Amino acid sequence: MRTLIKNGTIVTAVDTYAADLWIEDGRIAAITAPGGFGGSPPQADTILDAAGKFILPGGIDAHTHLDMPFGGTMSADDFETGTRAAAHGGTTTIVDFAIQSKGKSFRSALDDWHQKAEGKAAIDYGFHVIATDVNDSTLAEIPALVAEGVSSFKLFTAYPGSLMTDDAQIFRALRKAREAGALTMMHAENGSAIAVLVKEAIAAGQTAPKYHALTRPEIAEAEATYRTIALAELAGAPVYIVHLTSPRALEHVVRARDAGLPVYAETCPQYLFCSLDDLARDGFEGAKYVCSPPVRDKAAWPEIWRGIKTGHIQVVSTDHCPFRMADQKILGKDDFSKIPNGMASIETRLHLMWDGGVGTGKISMNRFVEITSTAPAKLFGLYPRKGTIAVGADADLLVWDANKEHVLDAAALHMAVDHSPYEGRKVKGAPEIVMSRGKVVIDKGVHVGAKGHGRFVKRAPFAMI
Repeated sequence: MRTLIKNGTIVTAVDTYAADLWIEDGRIAAITAPGGFGGSPPQADTILDAAGKFILPGGIDAHTHLDMPFGGTMSADDFETGTRAAAHGGTTTIVDFAIQSKGKSFRSALDDWHQKAEGKAAIDYGFHVIATDVNDSTLAEIPALVAEGVSSFKLFTAYPGSLMTDDAQIFRALRKAREAGALTMMHAENGSAIAVLVKEAIAAGQTAPKYHALTRPEIAEAEATYRTIALAELAGAPVYIVHLTSPRALEHVVRARDAGLPVYAETCPQYLFCSLDDLARDGFEGAKYVCSPPVRDKAAWPEIWRGIKTGHIQVVSTDHCPFRMADQKILGKDDFSKIPNGMASIETRLHLMWDGGVGTGKISMNRFVEITSTAPAKLFGLYPRKGTIAVGADADLLVWDANKEHVLDAAALHMAVDHSPYEGRKVKGAPEIVMSRGKVVIDKGVHVGAKGHGRFVKRAPFAMI
């Protein structure tokens, strides 16, 4: 079957141009001047008219948590609902996290997450492995997993007693990952100091959601970011700082990159559009905004946007980890430390970044494509199969209507939660058509794809960008 998308304007991370796009066998077969080949054009089985629209590569969300256990509950979206919601928002590939349980192997974690995703996902997916128990046996697993297409591993300096790893474990993992061609991802907060602050706040009766942020101050993120970068430099390894939130942490990333170190960073929409004011909302409303690291004061927003614009922050992912208010967030009604950490944005990332970034002139269309698709594809071994519009690439494509206005309303969104952190926000820009490997999965807001369409994607070893 051959599909033609005609009359559109293609936008990649580096180019913007009018062209017709030909798709065959799930991949981009040709890109031609508008109007065809000059002679007799080949026949198309399906023709999509993109006049007045942009054609973008599908979004890649390199940081999601679907069907994930946390604090006695599970993230509300599984691989069926979460990937379908992602597709509605224009994301066509995710990379989720397989969590190693203490005392078990990396392989067992990966097997568990394969079982969670297989036959459910609406779009393509890959996995990182979260390493919680770093030892000789688990480190020895890394080369084989990289060969199987799992080329990134995440460690935590936070959550003592569960996810946190010490400096020796982090250093050993960085060195082994470097040798195997893997990228190490780091959640950078000083978990030991935070645990003391949390205990003191609860004892003082400071139990409201806002204290989640006040007990996880910016310096705790900045210190751990510096320490992580120092350990990576000592190990001679690349490192990727996940969900960076604060100017003080960003300073360490900028300094390292200016020194030529292979240090990369991502941020998330919640650190650009939500703030401490939201955490301090009346009653228990602030629980909707509890995530880790926490949202910061609005004064941080311009600096994080500057990091995106200048390229010191390479990626905007979501850290999508959704929990319902009614029966999940409510677990922390009398103790902020028991509120499940996470926010729902797998569906709204591209809406927010286009409206709040491109629409306000903070970033160009090309930079939008780079931070939401091309850079994550390159960093996580998906490029050039994904993350760009080029002959031979997967036909993961968006026909994007830059003029479509709509309101972010939980009742109209498709995530398995009972609220949206961005409830009532009017945005401009949305996908009209979403294609995954040449198949239309979203058509004017309607899901026309199939459960299980998504495939596991093997990722190449890390290569610096």
